Amino acid sequence: MPESGVSRAQHTHIPTDRTGVPAATGPTATAAARRTGLLVTLVLGGLTALPPLSMDMYLPALPAVTDALHAPAATVQLTLTACLGGMALGQVVVGPMSDRWGRRRPLLLGMVVYVLATALCVFAPTTELLIGFRLLQGLAGAAGIVIARAVVRDMYDGVEMARFFSTLMLISGVAPVVAPLIGGQVLRFTDWRGIFAVLTVVGVLLTLVVWKWLHETLPPEERHTGGVGDALRTMRGLLVDRTFTGYMVAGSLAFAALFAYVSASPFVVQEIYGASPQTFSLLFGINSIGLITVGQINGKVLVGRISLDKALGFGLGVIVLAATALLLMTSGAFGDVGLVPVAAGLFVLMSAMGLAMPNTNAQALMRTKHAAGSASALLGTSSFLIGAIASPLVGIAGDATAVPMAVVQLVCAVGAMACFLGLCRPWQRGGARA
Repeated sequence: MPESGVSRAQHTHIPTDRTGVPAATGPTATAAARRTGLLVTLVLGGLTALPPLSMDMYLPALPAVTDALHAPAATVQLTLTACLGGMALGQVVVGPMSDRWGRRRPLLLGMVVYVLATALCVFAPTTELLIGFRLLQGLAGAAGIVIARAVVRDMYDGVEMARFFSTLMLISGVAPVVAPLIGGQVLRFTDWRGIFAVLTVVGVLLTLVVWKWLHETLPPEERHTGGVGDALRTMRGLLVDRTFTGYMVAGSLAFAALFAYVSASPFVVQEIYGASPQTFSLLFGINSIGLITVGQINGKVLVGRISLDKALGFGLGVIVLAATALLLMTSGAFGDVGLVPVAAGLFVLMSAMGLAMPNTNAQALMRTKHAAGSASALLGTSSFLIGAIASPLVGIAGDATAVPMAVVQLVCAVGAMACFLGLCRPWQRGGARA
């Protein structure tokens, strides 16, 4: 399929209008293209930052929610699972919609519903209603995740796409750093409901930014005209590609290991090791900085010099080793080690995600130019569904032990490595660079 005017223009850094027609050229056009590229990067970064904002600002408040709504920890953790599951299911719908109707309309609709659902969370009187509103919030928020990836695929290919994903990780990675810190500070002045009020404001602002500055990147001639049946056939065709499926499942299991940490860490750090919400927020931020730093090393140093498969394999290996160390420490194999060694193990595991996540996405999407929206939907749905399954498992033994968290992380890490080696079989491509 030939590249669209938008794709050609953005590959060569020529500014385009809303329909994808290249604008004026020359020094003025080059400067405009640079500004446009930065603006698009910031908008897409904001869209990919929305899910960690929705999750991580809320994390320091989980113990407070259990007290305020008189619900057990396992039930309150379902509010995370519901949001994550909603993001998974929503992508299955929004991805094919964006292949058929373009990127802007489904994205704007999703953002409006996200704002309404988040506002409803502010007034949820029971845990059951909060779970329902979080499910709706996740369903709507899925639009930003899946369409941001599809827009990147519309604009870039090969090494440039891998580098752009690493840049997005830098921008969206700021969200996990600042979100728990913001959440912890909001709790100083109000209760957990104030966190959802802040998220509502963030959603409104991001919706306005998308409406004003994110132009359409999928021209009409490249859209799919079929209905649900055509979308399902497209997804089935992607899933029978063994290599695509291998990258998809490996990335999803790595994400599940990360989300096991996200879901369990508020209770592990605060309840088991006695840290304050502010200390938890600081440790969470440090771990996110590690992920961002390694992601930038991947995009700025490794991509183009070594194969993406080598970087990915090394990252998965480090995750396996870190998860093994965490299981030994939390199970008492080394005695009572305290918070610092456990925090160090979590830092290593989180940092290695900077090699795993951008490279699995890039390698999978390189094979799917013909259906970027559907492929992005499958990648996101798989990640969030497996993450939603992992989330309640970390609390299966209550909030007095961190062993379930470590077990889930190790099982997911080993499974990711097995899928990468067994399905992707990188040695068969001779280690070729992207």
